[in-house]
This record gives sequence, C-alpha cells and structure tokens, in this order.
Amino acid sequence: MIAAEDTRRLRRLLDRLDIETKARILSYFEGNEARRADELVRLLEDGARVVVVSDAGMPSVSDPGYRLVAAAIAGGFRVTAVPGPSAVLVCSGGLRPPC
Repeated sequence: MIAAEDTRRLRRLLDRLDIETKARILSYFEGNEARRADELVRLLEDGARVVVVSDAGMPSVSDPGYRLVAAAIAGGFRVTAVPGPSAVLVCSGGLRPPC
C-alpha cells in the first residue's frame, strides 16, 4: 500500500524513475489524514506494508503523517523514515533512519 500526499506527483515520479508498482496507491493528505490513518493501521494489523510518500519536507512535521506514525508506534509497528530533502530531521529524530 502506498499512501501518497499527491497521487499524480507520485505516479510522475515513478514514471520518471522507470519504477513499476503493483501496490495500491491511495491519497493521504491533510484533508483525509484522520480517516485514512485508521484505515492504514487496520491494513498494518492485517499484515500489509504501508509506505507514506510526501511531496516534500518531512512526514509528520510539515506533511501528513503524524496520526499514522503515532498510531503505528502505539500499535507496536516498526516505523522507518527514508530521508529526502529533510534528512537532518530524520537523523536527529527518534525514528529508525538509515543514517
């Protein structure tokens, strides 16, 4: 499952990088974050892997994701952040970054 802040941007990025995915892609932005977080945690409970892709910045700092990250951690799920433009935030935070 890929939860993307902007599904159109994600598809353009995947196309540009010549990456094909069979994963279901759904929108996950500020306007639907609360509702989607519950849905995504249920998917985690069912054994799915969930990837959150933000447009820029750091998920749960300046982008959607806080509710999902908090609920996933509370549920005992492992949360990993892959740094992008805000790698300094990942490496200095409490997540398990690949720094």
